[in-house]
Amino acid sequence: MGLPKAWKKFLTETGDMSRFTGRFFSQGFKPRYEFSEMLHQCFVIGYKSLPLVGLTAFIMGLVLTMQIRPSLIDYGAERELPAMVGIAIVREIGPVITALIFAGKIGSSIGAELGSMKVTEQIDAMEVSGTNPFKYLVVTRVIAATMMLPVLVILGDAIGIFGSYLGVNIRGTTSFNLFFKQVFDALSFDDFIPAFIKSYFFGFAVGIVGCYKGFNSSKGTEGVGRSANSAVVVSSVMIFILDLLAVQITDMLGLN
Repeated sequence: MGLPKAWKKFLTETGDMSRFTGRFFSQGFKPRYEFSEMLHQCFVIGYKSLPLVGLTAFIMGLVLTMQIRPSLIDYGAERELPAMVGIAIVREIGPVITALIFAGKIGSSIGAELGSMKVTEQIDAMEVSGTNPFKYLVVTRVIAATMMLPVLVILGDAIGIFGSYLGVNIRGTTSFNLFFKQVFDALSFDDFIPAFIKSYFFGFAVGIVGCYKGFNSSKGTEGVGRSANSAVVVSSVMIFILDLLAVQITDMLGLN
């Protein structure tokens, strides 16, 4: 008795994506380097995502503070609010939420862009003209996504903590210096470093999945929509899987 059709499709796509990732590592660091295109993608992927990431992080910090505060008041631990919110944002909420927003915006964008180029045969035309489409289209976008997401996570964490500061002052009065002193006193490098490192893996996952889905798009314009949609779904699932693995590894290393 053979495997069900859904399992065969899953295993086949997993193998294809693994080969695609292997191709990235085999070709990505060999000349010729497309520095100008990579810098352009850093601008598009990083800078243009900042407003959405910043707004989301600000609302997240504000709402998180307003939701946690009543429970801490009941237990007489309201003074621990800045430390608790700071640790939650830096360790887990900031990197994961930022990565999910990144997957929704950038994963779908890359999938749709490369998918439309695939179905309109622009990628084939690049090969005919002597340009390596994999290096020009895939490598530049994957590297840009990997480099830009950690930067967005740091900025998102800072904006989220500032939103928390405003949330604390809605029902009380806490000075700016006191609030951030409590936050940074509670944080250590053991909180920051694992979150920073795993954000590189999140960015790589979003970039490689978006490029894979777009680069292998088919069936005309309908396939472009499927590529964009599946890029977001698969990227989001991979972010949660990578986050689970990262938490397990940091726990084994005694960094939690």
